[in-house]
Amino acid sequence: MKRNIVIAAVTAAALVGGGTATALATTGDDGGSARQAANTRLSADDDRNDQYDRDDDAAQAASADVTASEAIASALKHTSGTAVSAELDDEDDNAKVIWKVDVLSGDNTWHSVSVDPSNGRVLGSHTDDEDDTAQVRAALKGSSVTAEEAAKAAAGKGVVTSVDLDEDGKDKSWEAETRKSGAAEQDWKVDLKTGKVTADRSDAQDDEDDADDQD
Repeated sequence: MKRNIVIAAVTAAALVGGGTATALATTGDDGGSARQAANTRLSADDDRNDQYDRDDDAAQAASADVTASEAIASALKHTSGTAVSAELDDEDDNAKVIWKVDVLSGDNTWHSVSVDPSNGRVLGSHTDDEDDTAQVRAALKGSSVTAEEAAKAAAGKGVVTSVDLDEDGKDKSWEAETRKSGAAEQDWKVDLKTGKVTADRSDAQDDEDDADDQD
C-alpha cells in the first residue's frame, strides 16, 4: 500500500510540473528494471536533443548567404585592424542569427562587429575588454595567413560557422568549425604560415574521452 501511495504521489507531481517522472520500486528486481528503463529513456532523449542541435546549427549555417570570409572582409572595411575570430551565432539568444567578428585594432583596442548574414551589412560594433592581447600579437607574429584566408581554406570542408585564433600551447593555429546538413560539427586547424587544413585531433580525442566517461 505504501509503495502504491509513493508511485501515485510521484505521478501526480509529474503531471503538475508538466514533466515526466519514473517511479522506481524499492524492493525486488523491479527496481533494477525501472532504473535501466529510465537510463535508456534519458539516453534516447539526449540523442534526440543532440540531433536537434545539429539540425538547428546546420539550418543556421545554410541560411547565411554571407560566408565567414565575406563577413570578416565586411567587418574590416568598417573597423580597421586584425580579425581574430568570426562566429555565426544567435544574437542575445534570440532567433536572429548574425556574424560576430572580433577585430584587434592598432591601438590594441578590441572591437566586436556584428554583420548581417543575409547581405554583409555591418549592423553595429562595440569595444570589448580582453586580457590576451599580448598572446594574440605574439601568436600572429610572423604568420602569413589571415582569419579571412583561413575561413576560405576551411570552406572546402563544409560551411564555416566559426574561425578563431588558437594562441595557446605550442601548436598555434587558426581553428575553424564547419557544418554539413545532417552531420555533426567538424573542427579543423589551419596552419598560420601555409594555410594547410588538418583535422583537429585534440577535439576528436576529447570527444572520445567524454564517451568513455559516459560509459
